[in-house]
Amino acid sequence: MDPLSEFIRGITRDNPTFGLVLGLCPTLAVTTSVENAIGMAAGTAFVLVCSNMLVSSLRKQIPSTVRLPIFIIIIATFVSIVDMIMEAYSPSMYAALGVFIPLIVVNCIIIGRAEAYANKNNVFYSMIDGFGTSTGFLLVLMLIGGIRELLGTGQIVVFGYSLINLSLSYPITTMILPAGAFVTIGALMAIVNYQKAKKLERGE
Repeated sequence: MDPLSEFIRGITRDNPTFGLVLGLCPTLAVTTSVENAIGMAAGTAFVLVCSNMLVSSLRKQIPSTVRLPIFIIIIATFVSIVDMIMEAYSPSMYAALGVFIPLIVVNCIIIGRAEAYANKNNVFYSMIDGFGTSTGFLLVLMLIGGIRELLGTGQIVVFGYSLINLSLSYPITTMILPAGAFVTIGALMAIVNYQKAKKLERGE
């Protein structure tokens, strides 16, 4: 296996949102802004990479009959670390993400990669898979968060810095509400699926 190809796969073909259609709950819930998207993606990335590596290193010692409970214990340990660090050093982000930080424990992306990849591959490639999948998740969250924040408020503000300011007279406030999340992800999935269908027609 080529490490670069494994990394890119997590961004493209096995993208957790548009490829595997996993982790939609946090994707829909926290993407009201780019800042929230970055916070959730960072927490998920830490848990995913660390749990992938630990599951891979212990895969030959974990009995198959109890592997899922053990995976959840491993994941919960790293989620607790993220939860405490974020509460201590970024209370505003901790408050904004709310219950979705502890819910990383049952995030289908984390458990899915542990079961489908880390449990079958060595530590190095499990780490690469974690980084690739995390990067894919980050890009999707930032894209959705950017669209919703820009159309909903007329600007994109990240950690106190204004990146874009359109000064919209009538921002579409619905975009930062739950309905806006469904509309945005639905439109993006339609575009992705259309592109996949066109590739199949061309035999790519």
